[in-house]
Amino acid sequence: MLEGGVRWLVQTVPVRHIQASRVSLDEFPRHYHALLQTVDPAACERSLRELFAKTLKRFKHEISVDYLALGLHDPARSLFIYHSLSPAAAYKLPAEIPLEASLSGLVLADQQPIEVEDIDAETRFPDRLEIAKSQGLRSLRIVPLTTERRKIGAIGAGRPVAGGFSQADIRQFDQLAEVFSLILDNALMADALSREKTRLDTLLDINFALLSTLDFQELLKAASRSMRRLVPHNLTYFALYDEASDAMRITALNFSQTEVTGQPEVLVPVAECPSGIAYRRGETKLFTTADLESIKSGFTNDLLSKGIRQVYCFPLTSRGKRLGSLALASPEQILFSGEDLGLLTQVAAQVATAIDNAVAYSRTAKLKDKLSKEKLYLQDEIRSARNLGEIVGSSPALKKVLQQVEIAAPSDATVLILGETGTGKELVARALHRLSSRREGLVVKLNCAAIPTGLLESELFGHEKGAFTGAISPKIGRLELADKGTLFLDEIGEISSELQPKLLRVLQDHEFERLGGNRTIRVNVRVIAATNRDLATAVSEHQFRSDLYYWLNVFPIHVPPLRDRVEDIAPLVRFLSRALPN
Repeated sequence: MLEGGVRWLVQTVPVRHIQASRVSLDEFPRHYHALLQTVDPAACERSLRELFAKTLKRFKHEISVDYLALGLHDPARSLFIYHSLSPAAAYKLPAEIPLEASLSGLVLADQQPIEVEDIDAETRFPDRLEIAKSQGLRSLRIVPLTTERRKIGAIGAGRPVAGGFSQADIRQFDQLAEVFSLILDNALMADALSREKTRLDTLLDINFALLSTLDFQELLKAASRSMRRLVPHNLTYFALYDEASDAMRITALNFSQTEVTGQPEVLVPVAECPSGIAYRRGETKLFTTADLESIKSGFTNDLLSKGIRQVYCFPLTSRGKRLGSLALASPEQILFSGEDLGLLTQVAAQVATAIDNAVAYSRTAKLKDKLSKEKLYLQDEIRSARNLGEIVGSSPALKKVLQQVEIAAPSDATVLILGETGTGKELVARALHRLSSRREGLVVKLNCAAIPTGLLESELFGHEKGAFTGAISPKIGRLELADKGTLFLDEIGEISSELQPKLLRVLQDHEFERLGGNRTIRVNVRVIAATNRDLATAVSEHQFRSDLYYWLNVFPIHVPPLRDRVEDIAPLVRFLSRALPN
């Protein structure tokens, strides 16, 4: 991207590296050799005008013109970027002039000099002389700046009086144009090499930063810092497609002068956020303020309220699979050149690969942790199966319970098992699981009365590393462990009032956050609860939430005590005697 042409000259090489493109340097007079020698890298660190002003000052007696200007062609925007090289402050040339409004445009297209002896009498260029007139010029000559490699622009000389240029003036001026062409061409080449080196170094650094971590949150921070190195912006957010909810799971990072701040993860429908639209199209897309306003969603309204006026979205694709989008947001216009977009697209591809690896690693780590815990529960299942014959008895009261189990088991409805301690509520819960479509999954048990209140939340929902003293590593909770299976909450009436709304959210939305985390986790789990308390009375006494009670009490099953089914005592004694070791 051009910025007044200054970047083009930052890496200008010494004269010994310059290769003549249109004329041999031997054809230049001695003082033009000296002119080339004045171009040094230290001078190039300053502005283009300072560089050439210093050069021209040395040869002001050789160039008999009052006005001198350099125009650099910017093909991306179809205009010329001008630099006035005249020492007189009276000449104030516009910084940018459209191609079609400038004589330099004709010179660049035809590659032939244009000379105007008297602007007032000139009729060839009726629409392209207004700027020269506004400068008080009466005569001028414009010469193309061209080499074998490229068309660079044009250089113009002018005088406030009418009259043609002498042959000596034309020769000196044309030779000066040749020198400037060589200087600029080699500066462009050096700058292109420098930018290519910088691009490769940047990609290497970003690749190392992204692939050196498998922690998803750290990966997002590393990717955000890398993108900010390339393009200044205020907000980076990553949107990964969540197939279960058909929405984009968005994690945003804010930048300030001193730190990177994470924002809570949100779930936004695909059509209601720029990243979702870019994900659907599978292409890089710029969203302007008008585009954001036209989406008319809570997410885009929140962006606009924070001052965001432009969002650039890059698709994240790895191994042929679209993962989501990476977005750069800014309160100002973000201008990208073709090279910038190409580089950012490559970075987005690296980010996608790193995210894919991090997600795969996280999934593997969770699976490993889950398998180790499943082993313990399966061992418990085996022990329980040995003790189940299954439910022993044939009394009418027990048959009624078994009929209710057969009705409730095929559905995923929440079941509340009521009964005194020791009546076999856990056996009923296991029977419900075995007769359900979730029989291949785990039935995970949690006794709410046996775990201290402070640890119950961690045991149920899990926790992140550092969530509390002693949390030295992440831990998955019973809910995640029971995913696609059944969670049996024994003694549900003992959970604290602080934990009740979080459990209610699981029943309603099937989602939760780990203790100390901000990532929403979705689970597909059936909840079976049991209690020996009268929850209806607890609700009336405001000791138990009424809405949670109604979500739990979808299908109540009351297990009668043994004293209410005495005919089952004899079969039960025979079963237990056979189970005793010899």
